[in-house]
Amino acid sequence: MPLPPAPTKRAALLSPDAIDAPARSSHRGSRRSGDSRADETTARSPQPLELFDSLGTDSAGGGDTVRPARRAKSKPAPVPVSAPQPQALIQVETKAPVVAAPPAPAPQAQAPARPKRSKSTGPAKLFVLDTNVLLHDPMCLFRFEEHDIFLPMIVLEELDGHKKGTTEVARNGRQTSRTLDALAGAQDADIDKGLKLDTTGHREAGGRLFFQTAPLDYSLPISLPQGKADNQILGVVHALRDEYAKDRPGKPKQEVVLVSKDINMRVKARALGLAADDYQNDKTLEDGDLLYAGSLALPPDFWTRQSKTVESWQSGSNTFYRISGPLVPNLYINQFVFFEAPGEPSMYARVTEIRDKTAVLKTLKDYSSGKNAVWGVNTRNREQNFAMNLLMDPEIDFVTLTGTAGTGKTLMALASGLTQVLDDRRYTEIIMTRATVSVGEDIGFLPGTEEEKMGPWMGALDDNLEFLAKGDGGGAGEWGRAATNELIRSRIKVKSMNFMRGRTFLNKYVIIDEAQNLTPKQMKTLITRAGPGTKIICMGNLAQIDTPYLTEGSSGLTFAVDKFKGWPHGGHITLARGERSRLADFASDVL
Repeated sequence: MPLPPAPTKRAALLSPDAIDAPARSSHRGSRRSGDSRADETTARSPQPLELFDSLGTDSAGGGDTVRPARRAKSKPAPVPVSAPQPQALIQVETKAPVVAAPPAPAPQAQAPARPKRSKSTGPAKLFVLDTNVLLHDPMCLFRFEEHDIFLPMIVLEELDGHKKGTTEVARNGRQTSRTLDALAGAQDADIDKGLKLDTTGHREAGGRLFFQTAPLDYSLPISLPQGKADNQILGVVHALRDEYAKDRPGKPKQEVVLVSKDINMRVKARALGLAADDYQNDKTLEDGDLLYAGSLALPPDFWTRQSKTVESWQSGSNTFYRISGPLVPNLYINQFVFFEAPGEPSMYARVTEIRDKTAVLKTLKDYSSGKNAVWGVNTRNREQNFAMNLLMDPEIDFVTLTGTAGTGKTLMALASGLTQVLDDRRYTEIIMTRATVSVGEDIGFLPGTEEEKMGPWMGALDDNLEFLAKGDGGGAGEWGRAATNELIRSRIKVKSMNFMRGRTFLNKYVIIDEAQNLTPKQMKTLITRAGPGTKIICMGNLAQIDTPYLTEGSSGLTFAVDKFKGWPHGGHITLARGERSRLADFASDVL
């Protein structure tokens, strides 16, 4: 059916500005701009154009714009161009106010859902930062979104006292000072009105930074010593709370909150009736239970649902399955899946490919059988078999292993490393390091070379090497039985983390033990040492963190597990069951 000539006739009557008006207002423009554009068109065009412009104004007003447009497009065929044309337009004009006025806020309320979390949720708060927050995270100034930040003068004094030295705290103090200098030196910076936090390129920070430029009047209980820095900060928070409790010209009402990593500081603040909170932005996860486990149990009806859509093929000793369905969006690359049901054959596989709405599963090599022993070591449970598949895969460059004491993390890492260094010649040597954080009192300086100083920290290495050197009853093969402890140790180098800066490891098998005691920055330093052909294994127990100010959510091991999940050359597995002894397993559960 040929198109009617009505649209061409209407377009010929419109002026160029009137033609452009609906096109510009089709984006989510404001109603004010649409109304002003309609008024300009009405003043310059003849009377019949008012009828069309009212429709354009209606579409620009943010009301039910889609329905009138579709209705006008779908009915031009039966409408004649000559006489009934103005009558139809008058009907549209009378409907326009009814459609545009009352229901307009309803669709507009759903449109700005994304900016709702920034500035429209309520008034911006004023956060008073403690010194330990700046020393813990130098970038914390830009992580409070649209809220304002206040720094007391005593905080700057303490920051100046921590800037000397080569420790991590001193480096963070110097970086914070450089950041404050850059903010104060920006163009049009006014300390009295507050420094804009987005002037140095951090667009996510929409607030201002205020310094204490005048003494504040406050009164604290006599039991709190007035000269202590923490109490002076509490006095500043107390004075600011009273100052911002009411609306004043130039100072709107704001909630004042103290942010500190010091638990006792927060307790004292709450005892004085002041709002206090911990610094949360350093945590990768709010809850340790949300950490990526690396494995997923398939539902009992998995094969029933997939029976019609599953594809399978054989390649060497592995079987591949291509699946689809609602399970695929929840999968990650190199995630392990398993199917266990009574009366049905079990299936253990790894996700090797995710494309659109399908995923490819690859069956695993069974390292629990004697013929697949790795340096005389056989896996004893499902998670250990998952871990060994990651450790022995040359395509996996980064492996993280978490689990309680006695789950076999160090033993499996060493066994797979010795096999790939001495038997397969895939790597040239094993480099082992760990965070030197003691459980109790420090025993003082240690004599000897770097490797001799690291000896007391490597008791786990000695224990596992003693087991591996025996060959586990002759199951390690001819090469394993002939290898002596001196030969094994010649391929294992123990290094300190203090001298890792600037190094590059080529074709090395690197083991980072007790990685739960590393900060995210230390973890980044170690992982970025990897050169071509290097494999890094990070192991740790998140329940045994000895580093001060580190928790399960802010540990470097948690940081690495969360950032590397889904990477095609990285894998993670959480070892669930201990295999050390029945005494160790019982102690882990009840103590």
